[in-house]
Amino acid sequence: MSESTPRSPRDDTESVYNDYILDVRILEVMPPDAETPQYRFEAPQHTPMTFDDPETATLYADVYFDTNGFQEAGTGDRGVPPEVIQAGRDTLAAYFLTMPGTDVNWVASFYGKTPPKIERYIASVRQRAQEIRANAAEQGLE
Repeated sequence: MSESTPRSPRDDTESVYNDYILDVRILEVMPPDAETPQYRFEAPQHTPMTFDDPETATLYADVYFDTNGFQEAGTGDRGVPPEVIQAGRDTLAAYFLTMPGTDVNWVASFYGKTPPKIERYIASVRQRAQEIRANAAEQGLE
């Protein structure tokens, strides 16, 4: 993952990879000098975040919805947004997995759990995020 830098729309080829409620989306971006696309998470009042693969970008979106939104700005290079910490162990584990240099084994070691337990944490976050989006859509939030 890397924080995206502002670019002119003419510099990249962009398309919507996933469009969520409340103006949250993931764009597939093909920088002119890259061989593979990147995936940029965007939400109102949130720092755009760019990921190397769609799986990580969608997990980041799920963490975003699971916490009812959070801000990356001001957390620093190694900080974690307070909303993520307050959301619980499974949400924090999912957030860690969106950070560079981490994988399921690293997170499992950090928590003293097994990789299958961490995968269950991730599944819980994804399920809650899906339920939050579905409930918001039922209430007419777009």
